[in-house]
Amino acid sequence: MSSTTAPADALAANNTAFTIIAAISFCHLLNDMMQSMLSALYPIFKANYGLDFGQIGLLTLMFQVTASLLQPLVGFQTDKKPRPYSLAVGMGFTLVGLVLLAFAHHFWLLLVAAGLVGMGSSVFHPESSRVARMASGGRHGLAQSLFQVGGNFGSALGPLLAAFIVVPRGQSSVAWFSLAALLAMIVLWKVGGWYGRNLANHAKRAGKHATASLPRSKIVTALVVLGVLVFSKYVYMASLSSFYTFYLIEKFNVSVQDSQILLFVFLGAVAVGTIAGGPIGDRFGRKYVIWGSILGVLPFTLALPYVNLFWTAVLTVVIGLVLASAFSAIIVFAQELVPGRVGTIAGLFFGFAFGIGGLGAAVLGMVADAKGIDYVYQVCSFLPLLGILTVFLPNLEGPMGAARRQTITPNPVSNPVPLASGRP
Repeated sequence: MSSTTAPADALAANNTAFTIIAAISFCHLLNDMMQSMLSALYPIFKANYGLDFGQIGLLTLMFQVTASLLQPLVGFQTDKKPRPYSLAVGMGFTLVGLVLLAFAHHFWLLLVAAGLVGMGSSVFHPESSRVARMASGGRHGLAQSLFQVGGNFGSALGPLLAAFIVVPRGQSSVAWFSLAALLAMIVLWKVGGWYGRNLANHAKRAGKHATASLPRSKIVTALVVLGVLVFSKYVYMASLSSFYTFYLIEKFNVSVQDSQILLFVFLGAVAVGTIAGGPIGDRFGRKYVIWGSILGVLPFTLALPYVNLFWTAVLTVVIGLVLASAFSAIIVFAQELVPGRVGTIAGLFFGFAFGIGGLGAAVLGMVADAKGIDYVYQVCSFLPLLGILTVFLPNLEGPMGAARRQTITPNPVSNPVPLASGRP
C-alpha cells in the first residue's frame, strides 16, 4: 500500500466505524422508544380491557423479566458463539410484539406481546454494546456514550408519541410503530454484515490488548462495587424521571405544562452528560469519571430539597449532567475487568440498571404515598454517598492501563486500525 493511500484507507476505516456506531445508536433510539411506549399505553389497556392494577403489574413483570433477566443470558451465549444477525432477529421479536399490542383482544395476548418486546430488548442491548466496542477504534467510552445517548432520546420520545398519536387514535395505531421496528431490522441486518466481516480481526485485537488479569476476589469485589454504584445512580435517576413533575407541582405550584418543560430540560442534561462521560473517561481514566460522577454530585443532591424553584431547575440540570456521565464509564470499566465477556457484562449491567430503575420507582412511589414527595428527595439525596465505594475499584488506569490505551488508540496517519473492510 502506498504512503498516499494509507491515510485515506485509515480515514475510511474510522469513518465506517462511526457510521456503525451512529447506526446502532439510532436503533437504540427506536428500541427504547418502543419499550417506553408500553407503560404509556397502560391507561388505554386499563380502559379497553377493564384491567385492575394487579394485571397492570403482571404486564410490567412480564416485560421486565424478559427485558432484564434475559440480557446477561443472551450476552453469555453470544460471548461463546457470536451471532452477527441476532440483532435483526431480536428486533423481529419487538415487531411481532407491537403488532400483538395493536390488535390483541385478550389479556393473555397482551402478556405475550409485552414478553416479546422485552425479548427484543434483551437481545439488542448486549449485542449492540459488543458492536459499539468493536467499532470504537479503542475509544470504548466514546462509543458506549454515543450508543447510550440514542436510548436516552428514545425513552423520552416514546411517551410523547404515545400521547400525541396513540391516545387520540386508539390502540390499533400502535401498529404504525411496527414500521420503526422494521426500519431498525433493516439497519441492524446491515450492521450484522459488518459485524460478521470484522469478527475475526476484532477477536485477534481483543486478545492482544486484553487487560492484565486480576485475582478472582478482586474482580468479584469490583463488580459488586460497580453494581452498588449503578443502584445508587438509577434509583436516584428514577426519583427524578418518575416524580420530578409531581414534586414541582406540589412544592412550587407550577403548571403541568411548565413541569413537563423542566422535565424535558433535565432529560436534555442527561443526554449531554451521557455523551460527555465516555470521551472524558477515555482521556483521563474511567475510575476518575466514576468518582466524579457519583460522589461528585452529592453536594447538589443534598441541596436540592431545600432550594427555591430557580435553583431547583439549575441543580437538576447539574445533577443530570454529572450523574449521567457514569454509566458508560462503568460499563467499559467492567468489560475491561473481565476480558472476553463483553456481551455478558453488557447484558448484566444493562439488565440490572433497567430492573433496578423500575423497582426503585415502585418503592419510591410507595414511600411518596406514605411520607410525601419531599421526603423522597430528602432520602434519595444521600444515595451518591455510595460513591465512596469507588475506592475499592482496582486501578486500571495506572502505567499498564496508560500503555494499553496508547496501543489501541487509532492514529489515522501512522497506525491505521482496520476496523471495517467494506461497507455495511
